[in-house]
Amino acid sequence: MNQIPKTTGKNHPDTATLLDWDRMHQIHPWAAMDNWRGYETMLVDSAAGIYIWDAAGKRYLDGPGGMWCTQIGYGRQEMADAISAQVMKIPYSSPFSSATQPSVLLCKKLAELAPGDLNNVLLTTGGSTAVDTALRTMQYLNNRRGLPNKKLIIAREKGYHGSTYLAHSVTGKERDKSHFDFETRLVHLLPDVNPYGRPDGMSVDEWCDEKVTDLARTIAKLGAENIGAFIAEPVLASGGVIVPAPGYHKRTFDLCRENDILYISDEVVTGFGRLGHWFASSDVFGIEPDMITCAKGLTSGYLPLGACIISDRVMEQMSNLGSPSSYANGYTYSGHPVSCAAALKNIEIIENEGLLQHVRKITPHFQDRLRALKKFPLVGDARGMGLLGCIECRAENLEAERSLGERIDVACEEMGLLVRPLINMAVFSPPLIITHAQIDEMFDILEKALEIVTADLAREAA
Repeated sequence: MNQIPKTTGKNHPDTATLLDWDRMHQIHPWAAMDNWRGYETMLVDSAAGIYIWDAAGKRYLDGPGGMWCTQIGYGRQEMADAISAQVMKIPYSSPFSSATQPSVLLCKKLAELAPGDLNNVLLTTGGSTAVDTALRTMQYLNNRRGLPNKKLIIAREKGYHGSTYLAHSVTGKERDKSHFDFETRLVHLLPDVNPYGRPDGMSVDEWCDEKVTDLARTIAKLGAENIGAFIAEPVLASGGVIVPAPGYHKRTFDLCRENDILYISDEVVTGFGRLGHWFASSDVFGIEPDMITCAKGLTSGYLPLGACIISDRVMEQMSNLGSPSSYANGYTYSGHPVSCAAALKNIEIIENEGLLQHVRKITPHFQDRLRALKKFPLVGDARGMGLLGCIECRAENLEAERSLGERIDVACEEMGLLVRPLINMAVFSPPLIITHAQIDEMFDILEKALEIVTADLAREAA
């Protein structure tokens, strides 16, 4: 799986031409508008296992796992076969008037894997549309209940929930808000829950008390009769792999239950094995939410697909209230049979290869190597859970600090490792198939990169 895959076809445009066309015609997510058509992207040519190769044939260990999503790794022939077979059998059927075997089997499987009474699935196109579905479901429910004012949404700073309008509005990453409109009337953000940011002298337990109080105070201020939902990632992934203090999730869940507020668990990143379980909500954090949103690892990135899983309790309330009403929510590609076939095969591979058990077995070594990076004065915090990790760095001044993630990324790339830079942080979530030796390969490179960046900063300061 470590050998460069063979490419097919002849007379392709050369790399320089392709990159030029990329700059001229393709708008990448989060493209820098002040450097339009001047940015540089890596032209990825092929992939196998946990590695990708660029167009020049250089190999990289995929530290971010694509975009938190390549659970089973690249180059799976059985996935290609399942996708191809479904394409030839029936590539599309309208979800508004029909079902297909893959969509039915997948929804049944997700109901089996999800905790509690989360037995009802609306399939979407990805994580953003899954979140939009959850929020719109809350609005629909409370309109059906005759509670038109119970629509406010509580979310958290540093949380990320997507880039459609509602999902973007409940996202709490301040740098993603610039020059875009978002809904301010419905959304209220709680302060940062990152224990790393607690004041000197405050214990983690005291920090947890304060963060739970933030929610209680917000409920009291806004009025429970006006609040429809609380949405939270079990681990705030792109906010910097923030793991809230122990007990936080259960206590905030209980507050929501006491105040008739729907609890939406955004498991787009934590679902499908990232923390060693199908879903983290119940198995890791002891809660059974009203809705779970998921995507990414659902298909291991082989095809786009998302899902909003809704509890029986919510569905019964929606269906047993008032006059007949259409649940007017869904997408042309809801339940897309080829994507569903990929998801079913992905789940089958995870089960057959014992990847959940593998993650739980290998996590201690991954987390030990991660936390060992604190030995570098440059690293303020090294945190994570399961196969999720982040290093948060610090520098003498704000300008230098803002470039640290990028500096680390550049140094890692030179040595054949990809990480995802986020201002002064670098985050990673490698494929679940990563081995003990590959974890060492990854962190050995990270250590060398930190040595290089530390030395560069010292020279610049001299």
